[in-house]
Amino acid sequence: MLESPQDPARVLDAGDTTPVIIYTDGGCSPNPGRGGLAALLAYQGQERLIAECYRHSTNNRMEIMAVLAALRALRRQHCYLKIYTDSQYIAHAWNKGWLVSWQSRGWQKRNNKQSPLKNVDLWQELLRLTRSHQVEFGWVRGHSGIKGNEIVDAAATEARRVGEPLIDQVYESESTAV
Repeated sequence: MLESPQDPARVLDAGDTTPVIIYTDGGCSPNPGRGGLAALLAYQGQERLIAECYRHSTNNRMEIMAVLAALRALRRQHCYLKIYTDSQYIAHAWNKGWLVSWQSRGWQKRNNKQSPLKNVDLWQELLRLTRSHQVEFGWVRGHSGIKGNEIVDAAATEARRVGEPLIDQVYESESTAV
């Protein structure tokens, strides 16, 4: 069965209309290279900042993994989530139905059925983790003075610079495969 990120009927309980506001960012330097990600969750006046460093990854993986880190940090199901990202890759994948299309094609690119889509493991996890939530994705221009985006940008950069690196096992195993 295809999972539609656009279908609000998949949310079991939308009784709490107070959104959890989430800002995410991620990046690598160089790309691919050492990565950092950050997520800021805000709900009813409380905030939580998550930041992680990865030994070797890509910008796009760090962007998606930042969203996943935020989703894993939620303490309850059936939340109303407003997730803001400066990644058009993520915003378009969700808002333009790319995820549903990719999934319907067996996670293959549109023009070349022999060419697998990148980051399938992360997209599948995103669908799994959002299944019981009502989710909206918004795109924000990076480095444009939006407070939440500026916070996660700085935290991701700092994590990448000085954090104790974790291992993006899927990326590292795929990048070393012959």
